[in-house]
Amino acid sequence: MKSQINVLRQLQELVLTRDEHHQTGDGSHLDSLNDAIAELQEKLNGQVSGIYARLYKKSHIVMAAMSNNCCSACGMQVPIAQGQQVKLGQHLVTCSSCGRILFATEADEARNVAEKPSAGDDPKTGISRFSAEELMVCDLKATDKIGAIAELATLMEKNNFIANADSLVEAAMDREGVLSTAMGDDFAFPHVRGVEGGGLTLAIGVSHQGIDWGNGEMVHVVCLSAIPVAVSAFYLRLMSGLLQAFSKKDTLVSILNATDNAALWKTIVKATRHTVK
Repeated sequence: MKSQINVLRQLQELVLTRDEHHQTGDGSHLDSLNDAIAELQEKLNGQVSGIYARLYKKSHIVMAAMSNNCCSACGMQVPIAQGQQVKLGQHLVTCSSCGRILFATEADEARNVAEKPSAGDDPKTGISRFSAEELMVCDLKATDKIGAIAELATLMEKNNFIANADSLVEAAMDREGVLSTAMGDDFAFPHVRGVEGGGLTLAIGVSHQGIDWGNGEMVHVVCLSAIPVAVSAFYLRLMSGLLQAFSKKDTLVSILNATDNAALWKTIVKATRHTVK
């Protein structure tokens, strides 16, 4: 059954990638994504295929990691006996609340470890809900795609937003292998879904010389996100809001002209105050 669970995880990633492409792409890769999805669906046995089809009608997020003995999608506590079954992976186990198929994460997978705000803290708004000045890099040292992703992932780990930057980089590069996250010239949105344990985390870096992201796309602003599965749908809204803000020429100029990380943070906050909600 573990092999079927792995197929389901790959299938969910492809479906959510297709959802992203529907919203932010030009449609040029839909055929190849549909073919890959169909190929994976054929690898599901009859029982698993039926369960998948039933759940898919309700939501494209049909699977959820078991995080701290809870369903990462709805937060429901998983009974001890069911939790052991999830870890063994010998049978499909569904959440008693939301019905999603539960799976256990590997020990070396990236996790969100950021502390939750205290009850007395002022509520954060806009981009500050997902990022912080500590996650800004006004002058990336990296000269290639994997280097830029690694630089931002290391910053996330250094500032205690995630655990295991290396795992995050590996997963982000695997996602790039499915479909490039560059949005034309200037911007790229590498990301990893399934980073459970906390909220969505976003780090932003600027390369003045530009980074060749492949297919002739020269990227100057890299936005790396670590995304819990439960907020995958919201991530599409966040990315749309960032693209809306960044599409303004004066915003890109201001980002490239930021002289330090604090100035970059102020520029990003100002540019997204009406588009990220």
